[in-house]
Amino acid sequence: MKLSTAIVNKEDSRNVCNELLKSKFYVTRLATTGGFLMAGNMTLLICTEDERVDDCINVISKCCKQRTEIVPGTATMGLGIESAMPMEVTVGGATVMVTNVERFEKL
Repeated sequence: MKLSTAIVNKEDSRNVCNELLKSKFYVTRLATTGGFLMAGNMTLLICTEDERVDDCINVISKCCKQRTEIVPGTATMGLGIESAMPMEVTVGGATVMVTNVERFEKL
């Protein structure tokens, strides 16, 4: 068994969860916050057989595309003066980590 931990953008989370469920994957969702943009993410825990890991990652990949957005940013201009300057950043996509599971029980 493998545990896939996928961190996805909050906007993509509903679609990816629906598609994973359609593909017969069991998903546990955890609301999380990213460190850079302090924006909402969803961390998905998906435990599956070794041979289905690639299928799981393919579903996530189809649903989580990267895109650019303009977000407010704060830049220090010296002497303690701050100015909010918009920044273009890449959001979306997914970060997936796969780990071995020694024991899995569904009670």
